[in-house]
Amino acid sequence: QVQLVESGGGSVQSGGHLRLSCSVSGLTVGSYAMGWFRQAPGKEREGVATIEWNAANAYYADSVKGRFTISRDNANNTHYLQMTNLKPDDTAMYYCAAGTYAFLKAELFNAWGQGTQVTVSA
Repeated sequence: QVQLVESGGGSVQSGGHLRLSCSVSGLTVGSYAMGWFRQAPGKEREGVATIEWNAANAYYADSVKGRFTISRDNANNTHYLQMTNLKPDDTAMYYCAAGTYAFLKAELFNAWGQGTQVTVSA
C-alpha cells in the first residue's frame, strides 16, 4: 500500500520559513518524480515544485522561484520543500505527490498525501 505523509506545516508570519517533509512508503522513491502541490480555498490545485527521480532537474512555479527549494533523499524515501520568505499568498494546503514525469501538472502524479496546512499571516 502506497502512503505519502506530509509534515512540517504550520502558521508563520510573512517573511518566515518552513520546511515540509514527505515520507513515502510502499514504493521506491528513487524510481519516481516527486512534487509538491498546493490548493488554497476556492482555487484550483497548482504545482509548486517538482524534481526528477535523480534530482537532475527541478521545476518551480514562477511565484515561488528563488524562495522555495525542493530536494529529495532517495535512500530514506523522503523529499522536502524548503520555503523561505513566505508570503500570505502562500497560504494553502500543501500536498506531496509521486509520479512519472517531473512537470508541474497534477495529472502526471498518481500517488498523493493527505496534505499539510501552511498559513502565512501578514
